[in-house]
Order: sequence, then structure tokens, then C-alpha cells
Amino acid sequence: MAHVELKSGLAGIIGLFDKFPETAGPLCELAQALLRQPSSLTEGERELIAAYVSSRNECRYCMSTHGAAAKYFLKDKNGELLNSVFSDYQNAPISDKMKALLKIAGKVQQGGKNVRDSDVEAACKEGADDKAIHDTVLIAAAFCMFNRYVDGLSTWQPEGSDIYEERGTILAEKGYVR
Repeated sequence: MAHVELKSGLAGIIGLFDKFPETAGPLCELAQALLRQPSSLTEGERELIAAYVSSRNECRYCMSTHGAAAKYFLKDKNGELLNSVFSDYQNAPISDKMKALLKIAGKVQQGGKNVRDSDVEAACKEGADDKAIHDTVLIAAAFCMFNRYVDGLSTWQPEGSDIYEERGTILAEKGYVR
């Protein structure tokens, strides 16, 4: 049961956005800027970073929803790529650049001061530019906040994957700002 009264049937952050529209707008605009505006990272790569950080934070709603959006963009219908990133990104079939960026995202998830010059240098060596480094760090930081928002208020997070797949497809096709 959520720590605040939310409409029944509205999962995760959606229930919070419905109840608190004054914060929903700015948070949706932030997600739109991070995950859909021009970047040197693809939309799929950015959704993958969001899902990865959410998996490390054990936020099922965000991990599953943004994982579904990542699968949509990365054409990962069965989720094999996504699951390999969650279980062992260093051996997942992704670029060395993405491996370096996920290392940075994981360090941000633990604490921003954990990112070292050597981590950034390694990502740059693999082709990451300043925009990719910036976006990775800000996506990781923002999703720590989103995850804590969803979990800190104990929102409803349904079992199964259908609702997450549906929500991920909507986000992929329509974005975050309505």
C-alpha cells in the first residue's frame, strides 16, 4: 500500500503524477530532455542506462518500464540483450563504449564521487564525447531520484510484464511530455 493515497490501478510514478501534477510536469520535462532530445547517444542507449540504474536500485517499476522502452528502441524483442546487461554488462553484446558508460552510470548510482578520471578517460577512448558523458551521469543521477520517488512512497508495482511492455511502448512512441 502506498504511503500516500493514490488512485487505484495507477502504477509506479503514474499514480504520483496523477496525485501531484505540480511536480509531474517538471519531472516529465526532465525525462524528455534526458531521454528524447538530441544526444550523441541513441534513445535506446539512454533508455538502457535508465533501466540499468533502476535495476541496480531494485526499482521494478522503472527497471521494467524503461527496460521495455530500451527493448523497443534496440529491437530486443525477447529481452535477451537487456537481461545480459542486467546480469553482467561487461560480457553483454553491447559496444565497448556502452560498457564504459554503464560503468560510469553504476558508479554514479553508488555515489557521484565514485566516478574517476580514469573512468571518463576509458569511455572517451571508446568513442564517448562530452555529451555522452554528461548524459550518462545525469540520467544515472536522475533515475536514482525517480527510483527513490517511486519506492520511497511505496507505489503499486504490478507483477508480470504486460503493463510494463505497454507503458514502455507508449514512452518510446510518444515520449514523456503530453
